[in-house]
Amino acid sequence: MLSTLLIALREGLEASLIIGILVAYLVRSDRRRSLPFLWIGVFAAIALSLGLGAFLSFTSNELSATGEQVFAGTSSIAAVVLVTWMVFWMKANARSLRDSLHSKVDESSSLGNIGLVAAAFFAVAREGLETALFIYSNFKTVSSNSAPTIGLFIGLAIAVGLGIGIYRRSIKLNLGKFFTITGTALIVVAAGVLSHGILEFQDFGAIPGAHSYAWNWLSGSDSVLTTILDGTIGISTSITWVQLLTWALYLGLTLRFYLKKAPVRTPIAA
Repeated sequence: MLSTLLIALREGLEASLIIGILVAYLVRSDRRRSLPFLWIGVFAAIALSLGLGAFLSFTSNELSATGEQVFAGTSSIAAVVLVTWMVFWMKANARSLRDSLHSKVDESSSLGNIGLVAAAFFAVAREGLETALFIYSNFKTVSSNSAPTIGLFIGLAIAVGLGIGIYRRSIKLNLGKFFTITGTALIVVAAGVLSHGILEFQDFGAIPGAHSYAWNWLSGSDSVLTTILDGTIGISTSITWVQLLTWALYLGLTLRFYLKKAPVRTPIAA
């Protein structure tokens, strides 16, 4: 529940901010009549994201046991790569995001309302497709009860509420700190998804070391604490050495570069 809530909150707020920036720019530039076309693009992107989630779930259910393992492992690694890239991209481009979206709207104006539909679609689809893939991969690693789904809806509801509050300026949020904290948490969740993806490949022999455990505690595997740890940071009661080393290497290197402060540039004296 915690991991899906976090994913939905982070990605949902990014999408909400993008939509808010686009809406505010159209209102401020006296183009309110174009708002319906912006929403067409937004809802088309949401529909595409839901379609991707349905496709992943349907494909996974129709495969053989080995095929499902290959599919789950591949999608997990792909989700980790995509989310890692997006976290670093947002950190590097957060300050220029507003200007970038404004310029895309202006560039698309030459195509009329169709261009606005396309601009809104691609701006939101990027977030939506990333979210669909990452949530699907995360669902494969957490419990099969309703808790992850509840977390998903709670996270989306909070994200939409925060987005509306920020747009109306009734909520003041330090977005820099927010995205840094949630980005760090997403990297931790991604490490767990990567660990489970490695296990999928180990189960059918593509990666060695399936029976070489760092630890294998079968007792107490259903406790609340182990469920939380497994669903968030990917550390369960049974983990192979390859999983553990991959988890630690990814987490250590990624967090080191992500949390590294940019060098302060001092002005050169004339």
